[in-house]
Amino acid sequence: MEFFQVVEQRHSIRNYSSRPVEPEKLNRILEAANLAPSAANLQAYEIYVVAKVKQRAALCKAAHGQGFVIVAPVSLVFCTNAARLLERFGERGRGLYSVQDATIACAYAQLAATALGLGSVWVGAFDPEEVRKIVGLPEAQQPVAILPIGYAEAEPEIRGRRTLEDLVHPV
Repeated sequence: MEFFQVVEQRHSIRNYSSRPVEPEKLNRILEAANLAPSAANLQAYEIYVVAKVKQRAALCKAAHGQGFVIVAPVSLVFCTNAARLLERFGERGRGLYSVQDATIACAYAQLAATALGLGSVWVGAFDPEEVRKIVGLPEAQQPVAILPIGYAEAEPEIRGRRTLEDLVHPV
């Protein structure tokens, strides 16, 4: 798929089929996330792959009952790893750059999923302490986003976007 077509085709998918995600496709998604730009190329993030039903059910509960989290055959949990940045960037690395690194990697994963014919949805509403327990995060890491991935059961309703005139502000 051509890049702008991927960007235009990416939508939040909340209805998934039971069809599993092929390991090769999941690996391609993870490789794309690994190529995401990061502060000083230090990649201050970690990705946890959650595929077992029991853990997906727990993630669903931690995500305030968003049912698609358990239905999607795999979820990626993107977390900060600020320790990779502390020496070089101090508190700004911990509070900002590690979050940016994790979110950029998640965005790359979303686009890769779309390019491979899969759907995804960014989940930011969750109990971080519950997610920490589910994936076994060390204290220094913070969960930033959950990305359920799978084959769409149905096409989503496409909602409008802001106009560039409303969004962009020349200075």
